[in-house]
Amino acid sequence: MELGFATFADLAGGVSAPERMRQLMEEIELADQLGLDVFGIGEHHRPDFLVSAPAVVLGAAAVRTERIRLSSAVTVLSSADPVRVFQDFAEVDLLSGGRAEIMAGRGSFIESFPLFGYDLDDYDELFAEKLELLLELREHTRVTWSGRHRPPLGDAVVWPRPLQQPLPVWVAVGGSPQSLIRAGTLGLPLALAIIGGQPARFAPLVELYRQAAADAGHEEGSQTRVAINTHAFLAPTAAQADSAFAAPYLAMMNRIGRERGWPPAGRPEYEALRAPDGALAVGSPEQVAEKILFEHELFGHDRYIAQMSVGAVAHGDVLRSMELFGTQVAPLVREEIARREGRADGPSAGADDRVLSGG
Repeated sequence: MELGFATFADLAGGVSAPERMRQLMEEIELADQLGLDVFGIGEHHRPDFLVSAPAVVLGAAAVRTERIRLSSAVTVLSSADPVRVFQDFAEVDLLSGGRAEIMAGRGSFIESFPLFGYDLDDYDELFAEKLELLLELREHTRVTWSGRHRPPLGDAVVWPRPLQQPLPVWVAVGGSPQSLIRAGTLGLPLALAIIGGQPARFAPLVELYRQAAADAGHEEGSQTRVAINTHAFLAPTAAQADSAFAAPYLAMMNRIGRERGWPPAGRPEYEALRAPDGALAVGSPEQVAEKILFEHELFGHDRYIAQMSVGAVAHGDVLRSMELFGTQVAPLVREEIARREGRADGPSAGADDRVLSGG
């Protein structure tokens, strides 16, 4: 299983934009040095998050890293121009020697829609149409296309072409069945964000995706892959992890929750989420490895992405958490999954078959 990190580059801690950008580059370089597989950067258009143009930041990271794959997490395709998105990530792909990816999503925040002149009433239709065009662009150098929300293209040359053929495009979702079915039907890899509740309740949705892919004739593994993205944080002990992460995490979730009408969350809700069957992968390296392996029993996924730099969590604490993840969690998880996948009864033999303790 591939392992990596994602960030929204929060500015909630009062850090300046230039300093946060320096920190972000440090995080990406560390992930590369740790031998992790992917680093994703979110797109937002609001003052509490730094990055509005992930491809620009990923282009900078491309020339400062050697191995790690570089992805948006996500590109808000509904309010973007697919031609420009494709061109931007083709450039990142060339700069990185073939390490760029696009995670395309509808967007969990709405600021980009009025900013770029789109109607929220067209929320889903915009994404479906623009995804169709993006896939056409990666398939053909010359494109003829027409739709409702963008001027048509008539034998248009789209340049440059990426090094990877095709440029990877994932569909990022938060749990909408319609979005999961669309990704499966198109045979595109799925990135599922689990930000609350119990991961087990998402297992039927992943099966829905795989069934849609199978019904459309796409072979599992070769054309469909699954990534799971959760909040995560590590320290030598669970108490140290809670001390560094709990308060900033709850402040961030409550800040966003007030905008959306969610009830306030406190320490009891946090403890429920970081329980063995909850969505948060927070604790010691052994506990976090257990959580990832527990989820692998549920989903059989191909990639796990940890989001650690949340809210006002101190940058130094994030770097130490990343180091623990890369040096202790990653080897444990990779070894155990390799063992499971090598056994006759496969990775779904049961969540109780574990080699770690402390979860």
